[in-house]
Amino acid sequence: MSDPLLIDVPAEFLTERLRIRAPRPGDGALVNAAISESFAELTRWMPWAATLPTATQSELWARRAAVDYASRTDLPMLLFSRVDDSFIGATGLHRVDWQVPRFEIGYWIRTPLAGRGLISEAVRSLTLLCFERLAAVRVEIRMDPENVRSRAIPQRLGFTLEGTLRRDTRGANGELRDTCIYAMTDVAELMP
Repeated sequence: MSDPLLIDVPAEFLTERLRIRAPRPGDGALVNAAISESFAELTRWMPWAATLPTATQSELWARRAAVDYASRTDLPMLLFSRVDDSFIGATGLHRVDWQVPRFEIGYWIRTPLAGRGLISEAVRSLTLLCFERLAAVRVEIRMDPENVRSRAIPQRLGFTLEGTLRRDTRGANGELRDTCIYAMTDVAELMP
């Protein structure tokens, strides 16, 4: 395997309705506003949403995320509308293992925009990116079993539920949670 720094991962790409790009300095304010707007939903499902970040903390996240993307250690991405360039949410390729190669897709959306198929569109595009450009042999999506809306996305796209890890993580409130693991090992499994 070549050094991950030599792997060409696009810093930005388009789908029908989305512009998906790597974070960069200055993105903290828009990320913070979206987290603030959607915090009640995010804190239910995202372990990182235990407390509402300050604007400075969100800017630090954006700058660290840009470094992680450039170094290929983590590939966080932001979602924008192609119509008006408004910030929609975040996604990315996490728990990257370039030796396999395998990736985990994560995602969240601003609460008022949920239910419009935007995350399904983003996840489909990222899955194609993994298999077609990054030579993935495995793509995973993980979530709390009770997060029915989030579970519908991998199910709709053709991912297979491989199992549920019991009491393997703590939620934002500190309670033990289970984790569903959906996976895909061949792009031919991806639903249109």
